[in-house]
Amino acid sequence: MTATRVLIVDDVVQVRRDLRTLLSLSGEIEVIGEAPNGLEAVRQAESIQPDVVLMDLEMPVMDGYEATRQVKSRVPSCRVIALTVHDYPSARAKAQESGVDAFLVKGASVESIVQTISKQKE
Repeated sequence: MTATRVLIVDDVVQVRRDLRTLLSLSGEIEVIGEAPNGLEAVRQAESIQPDVVLMDLEMPVMDGYEATRQVKSRVPSCRVIALTVHDYPSARAKAQESGVDAFLVKGASVESIVQTISKQKE
């Protein structure tokens, strides 16, 4: 089984660092890039063609909603999983409209994040 190739997008360096470490320990996921905002996420997604983008929704420069729309149009095979603190119906609806494939709340267990990423590859 090949590892799922993941791009982590979050404006907080420590969040990206922690996710990279935790996801890499799963043995099922290879973190192939990190981006601090949506604009950089779109650039990297086009360049490195990840299987999955783990996308924060609220970021400077370009938010995760617009970045999701652009990633989905430019890299159609890529799945986008929202990972956010904004767990309310309007955020979920807006994420779904943007093309998000799955929605996770920050603080979710590593197991549930890994499981959601792995599901997206199937």
